[in-house]
This record gives sequence, C-alpha cells and structure tokens, in this order.
Amino acid sequence: MIVSLDEVLVVDVESTCWEDSPPPGEVSEIIEIGICPVAVATGVRGERRSVLVRPSRSSVSPFCTQLTTLTAEQVEGGVSFLEACALLRKEFRSDRRVWASYGDYDRKMFERQCADFGVRYPFGPRHVNVKTLFALVHALPREVGMAEAVRLAGQRLDGTHHRGHDDAFNIAGLLSGLIRR
Repeated sequence: MIVSLDEVLVVDVESTCWEDSPPPGEVSEIIEIGICPVAVATGVRGERRSVLVRPSRSSVSPFCTQLTTLTAEQVEGGVSFLEACALLRKEFRSDRRVWASYGDYDRKMFERQCADFGVRYPFGPRHVNVKTLFALVHALPREVGMAEAVRLAGQRLDGTHHRGHDDAFNIAGLLSGLIRR
C-alpha cells in the first residue's frame, strides 16, 4: 500500500476513566476521537473534528466528565466504534496516511479496541509519536506532557484540554512547528 505523505492526520482520543480502579466488569474504552490534519508542505492545520463514540463496556464516570467535559448522555448519542473506524477511513483516508498522536496511548487504545471487537484497524502502517519527536528535537532530558510542550513551543493551549478535537488541534500545532523546523 502506498502511504500518502501530503498530510499527517493528528488524532487524540479520550476514553472512559475513573478516579480509582474501573468498576467490576468495565474497561476503559474510546469515547471521543479528535482529528486535525496537518498539511506537510505548509504546516497549516485543517479543521478540528470530534467523533463521539458510544461505549459498550463501560460508562462515563463523574471523574471522566470532570476531566473531559463529556457526559454519559453526549457519548450515548455517538456512533459505534466500528462506525467511527469506518468514518476515519472514508472521510480522512486514515488507512492511506501517516497519522500522529501525542505518545503511544492513542495507538495502543486503537490496537486493543480493534482486537477486542474484531474491527479493522483504521490506520495505515506509519505512526508518528509527537511526544518523543518533540523531546528529541528540543533536546529535552525527558518527554513532557502536551500542555507543557505547547508552553515550551511558545504557543497557547487552544480550547479545552482533554477534549479530543481541541487536543488534536494543539498537537497538530506542535507537529506543524516541528515540520517547519
């Protein structure tokens, strides 16, 4: 398969979470997929997009709502994980593009959830870990959180931290700066 290098698809997921351990029988699963493409030639960020995903093996806890602002009612109106993966392939050509996330959490969540549900992995073979790349390019002694990286890059957080579409937009800004360097 030929991977298109014109655009990098920046993805950030939010998942069900709890202050402590998950309730018996529940597992963390994706409830929002934030997407923001970055044009490689110009570094220009595209529009941010949020895809809400209806959980099937967990519920949105009060802690999760406090962290992400997402409520159980909002995500219940979302699409299934299968539909979300199909949407990524159809609307963003995710299986034919390089994709990026801040750290490995997002990639591992997709891999695990695809395996658990028998859903075709929506991405191509090329993934960029912006967290590691940022630390290397800036010669940092360790990787830093996304909000700290935005600050170190001289940028400002745009939107609500821990909302997928806003975090994807901010990560896309970091990646854009790294590409233009």
